[in-house]
Amino acid sequence: MQPFTRFVVFYNNINQKSNGMKLNRVILLPLLLGFAIPCFAQDTSVDYVEFNDRKNVVHGVYLGLTTHYGEIEDKDTFFTGLKVAYVANQQFEIGFVGTFFYSDQNIYRGISSYDEDLIGGYGGLHLEPIFFSKNLVSLSFPVLIGAGGMGYINDNYNDYDFDEREFEDNAQALFIVEPGINALFNISRYLQLEAGLKYRFSNSVNDSKNFDPIRRINGFSAGIGVKVGIFNMGRNRYKKNL
Repeated sequence: MQPFTRFVVFYNNINQKSNGMKLNRVILLPLLLGFAIPCFAQDTSVDYVEFNDRKNVVHGVYLGLTTHYGEIEDKDTFFTGLKVAYVANQQFEIGFVGTFFYSDQNIYRGISSYDEDLIGGYGGLHLEPIFFSKNLVSLSFPVLIGAGGMGYINDNYNDYDFDEREFEDNAQALFIVEPGINALFNISRYLQLEAGLKYRFSNSVNDSKNFDPIRRINGFSAGIGVKVGIFNMGRNRYKKNL
């Protein structure tokens, strides 16, 4: 029985070692998995910065209507203007403007010309640099450089009394430079309001043969206006993730 006893003891030793190795494997495997999972998770969640370096050039176009009140030779004068312009990057406008004016002069220019008022119009290049354009209220400095004409019309005229040929013969040419300052109210990307002050510089329009009493139409005018169009075409819709 001694060999058999030795075999039993040997078998028990081997069986104990095998069970110990299995137990070690059972303990080691979860530890390895617990270490590996955070490593993979860390690799897949690496922080990054996404940015957009696209140059954002914003364009705009609009149609504007203005009305102003001022004086010519200390007499009430009313102005109505229409302009169309292109807006570059919400910082500079370039376009064309036309202005019609009527001045209640009630002047005497001769025996056949009495109680007359001054009417006229001018138009030309419109330039307007804009500051603080990203704010709700921005500041601009418009300037008009152009030409036009003026003439006289009887205060009590009607369509039957108006002599177009006589008016054209007595009309005078104008050269105008009109700088100003405006406050711009950015209501939306389609609508903008303005309020401001302008000053007109004109050439001399006096003609002694026609007894013209007005030499220049220089003077201040103040008023308001509305612009309708699209002011930020091509705006950048990409957002920066910092």
